[in-house]
Amino acid sequence: MKKFTVKKRHSIRKGQITDVFARLRDQIGEGANLFHGETVEILETSTNLAFYLINKKPVLMEYGGWIFPTLKGAIDRPFPQRRISVDAGAIPYVVNGADVMRPGITGVTPDVHAQAPVQVVDDRHGKPLAIGIALLDAPQIVQSTTGKMCKNVHYVGDEIWNVEF
Repeated sequence: MKKFTVKKRHSIRKGQITDVFARLRDQIGEGANLFHGETVEILETSTNLAFYLINKKPVLMEYGGWIFPTLKGAIDRPFPQRRISVDAGAIPYVVNGADVMRPGITGVTPDVHAQAPVQVVDDRHGKPLAIGIALLDAPQIVQSTTGKMCKNVHYVGDEIWNVEF
């Protein structure tokens, strides 16, 4: 992901909030209910990335036409949808920004779709490690034996993780 700077921060109207949560519900289903809050603000950046601050915390991001929880949002408000589980051997690579390769994958939820955001979690504790874009649908990932299955777009220690406002 390219470097970005924060341009503008402001509250959004109720109609816009309804649209944000409808788009989030399209991505993660009923898990979207975990992300409601008292106040919702948008943090616009110099790139095509925007953050939604819920109760002053950046828990949602809009990138490439989709809205999905940030890694901090997924950790604070765990949801069971859109998961790719990886084994202990893949964890050090994923948390340093590597793409997810098939040999490290131990499980995939059936709601994973190609070119859609997913959370990459460790298979032992289910803790989110990264946010990525699935390159194949769930059945294709399960059937594959080699290759890149998920592009890593947000991980611990990256620009998004360290955003300050």
